[in-house]
Amino acid sequence: MTAQITAEIPVMADNCPRHVAIIMDGNNRWAKAHRLKGVAGHKAGVDAVKAVVETCAREGVEVLTLFAFSSENWRRPKDEVSALMRLFLIALEREVRKLHRNNIRLRIIGDRSAFNPALQEHMDKAEALTRDNTAMTLVIAANYGGHWDITQATRKVAEQVRIGQLEPSDITDDLIQQHLSIGDLPMPDLMIRTAGEQRISNFLLWHLAYTEFYFSSVYWPDFKAEEMRKALEAYSRRQRRFGQTDDQIAARASQQ
Repeated sequence: MTAQITAEIPVMADNCPRHVAIIMDGNNRWAKAHRLKGVAGHKAGVDAVKAVVETCAREGVEVLTLFAFSSENWRRPKDEVSALMRLFLIALEREVRKLHRNNIRLRIIGDRSAFNPALQEHMDKAEALTRDNTAMTLVIAANYGGHWDITQATRKVAEQVRIGQLEPSDITDDLIQQHLSIGDLPMPDLMIRTAGEQRISNFLLWHLAYTEFYFSSVYWPDFKAEEMRKALEAYSRRQRRFGQTDDQIAARASQQ
């Protein structure tokens, strides 16, 4: 039986991350470096997604969360946003059956209300097709923001208090987490951001409390299998203390 996921900070971690979260950055800069239009960078980024999904599945990662489109990305030029939406729809149509054949479950998180009905329908169908798959969970964050996620979870809890199902004293970390978009999945062990930026940009704010960060200077379209393995190898060399001393960690490891 799968252990219930809680908001409690763990005391130990494996050398291989259970959950990897990635901010896929640098598509536009990759396109400029190759003297191409911005949409070409996003198209090239799809190939990197395929390579990273395959690598993570092969290496035993249980959950891979990709930040595809933030709630702030609507501020981009309209033609770029339109191209991104078309690319998202095409990717769903072409790739979801491949995920299904490889026993990979797809989940899409974020506020879907801003997407057109056709795209929302494809999201629903893709999730339904892969719902029972068990090899790995691929989470796509689309029109997602960490502030939005915490706010919508808080509203759900507040509504339970309003109708008398809960008392304010019943509100705990675990309760709030249950209402987050991926509150039922393991917390990310490793967060990767490409293209040299070193910030989290409103991504999984609740979930990254004790996550290891890995920043790569490589633009996302070039972040493929080899770069993914480098990130996993770097993670395996880190000692995650979770507030404990080195001696405590060593003592726990000796008892394994």
